[in-house]
Amino acid sequence: MFDIRDQMMRKSPDKMLEQLKNFHLDLKFSVGIWYFSPSGSRFKEAASAPKSIEERLDIIASLKDYGVSALEAHYPNEINEDNMDLYKKFSRDTGIRILTVIPNLFFQKQWEFSSLASPIEEVRQKAIERLKISLQLNKELDTDFAIIWHGGDGYENPFGIDFMAMRDRFAYGIAEAMDQVPGVRVAIEPKPYEPRGRIIYGTTAEGILVAQKVEGALRNEENRRILSEGHSLVGLNPEVGHVLMAYEDLPYAFSLAMEYGKLMHTHWNSQPLGNYDQDLNVGVVSPEQAEAALYVLKMHGYKGYFGIDINPERMPVDVAVKNNIDALRSMNARIEELDHEAILEAVNKPDQHRGLLEAILIRARAPKTISLPPISSVVKK
Repeated sequence: MFDIRDQMMRKSPDKMLEQLKNFHLDLKFSVGIWYFSPSGSRFKEAASAPKSIEERLDIIASLKDYGVSALEAHYPNEINEDNMDLYKKFSRDTGIRILTVIPNLFFQKQWEFSSLASPIEEVRQKAIERLKISLQLNKELDTDFAIIWHGGDGYENPFGIDFMAMRDRFAYGIAEAMDQVPGVRVAIEPKPYEPRGRIIYGTTAEGILVAQKVEGALRNEENRRILSEGHSLVGLNPEVGHVLMAYEDLPYAFSLAMEYGKLMHTHWNSQPLGNYDQDLNVGVVSPEQAEAALYVLKMHGYKGYFGIDINPERMPVDVAVKNNIDALRSMNARIEELDHEAILEAVNKPDQHRGLLEAILIRARAPKTISLPPISSVVKK
C-alpha cells in the first residue's frame, strides 16, 4: 500500500518554498483500455471496426517507450476471470502493470435503477458481488486500488426520494464488499451527471463525505488496523472533465482531496465548464486550469499516476495518447521553471505585490520570440 498520508501535511511559507524547489512530480502515465477500441454514440457510428482485447494490448505495448507504464480496465467486459492470464502475460512481457480493475456498474440494463444504491435489493446485491469480485482481482494483480465510477447511481425526478436511504445503500454496499476482501483500497470517481440526470456523490466534497462514511462503516480487523495507522482506504480519483462539469475549480478540488489524504489517482483530459462529458485531450480547453492543478500537486507532494482518460475522436488513439503525454510534460516543465519564491510572495503578501502573480504567469506563457519588459517595470510595491 503506497503511503499518501503526507498529502495532509501543512507547510509554513518557508517549508512550502523548500517543497516547491525540491519536489518534482513523477509523471507516471496510465491508460484506459476502453478507449483503444472505437465506439459509436446515439448520434454517429464508430469510425472503424471494434478491436479485440489482444489488439488493444498490442497498441498499449507500443506506447511503453513513450511513457505509458500502467493500464486500467473494467470488470467483466474488459478484464475477467477468463482472460486474467492474458493480462498477467502482458505485464510480464512489457513491464506495464495493471493499475486498477474497475467494476462496471453503469452500462448494463440491470443497473437501470442504480447499482449499489438500487432500491431493488436483488439488483443491489448483484452490484455488491460485482464489486467484491473486482476487489479480489485487484488483490490478485497487486493493483493500487479499485476505482468506482458509479455513473448509473442516481435519479432524474427528485420528488419523493429518500435520499438518505439511497446514500446509505451506496456507502454500506461498498463497505460490505471491502470487508469481504480486506486491505484493498477504493478510489471513488465523482461526476455530477450523465448518464443519470443527477449522480449521487457527484462532486469532490461529496466524494470525501462518502469516503469517510464508508471507512466509518468498515468492520474487518485488517481494514480497521490500516485505518488506525492513519491511512485512507477509501479515497478519490477526480477526473478533470467531471470536476469541470460540476463548475468546480480544478486546483481547489485536487487540494481538497489531498487535505484529507485521499487523492489516490487522477484522470486527465479537458472539458468546457458544464456541458456534456467530452473527454477532450489535455490542454485543448482551459490549459491554465491544468497547470494550476499540477502546481497544487507539486505543492502537496502527489506521488500517484497520471491517468489519461480521453475519447480520442478524429485521430488515431496512439497519436491522442502521445499528445496528452506531451501536453502534461510541457505543462509540468513550465511550472518547474517558475520563480517559486516570487509566487509565494505574491500569494502570501498580496497587499504588497498587486498584480505580481499575473505578471509572472504572463511571462511564463509568453513565446520566446517576444521580449516583455521586466516585471519590476510593471509591478511595484
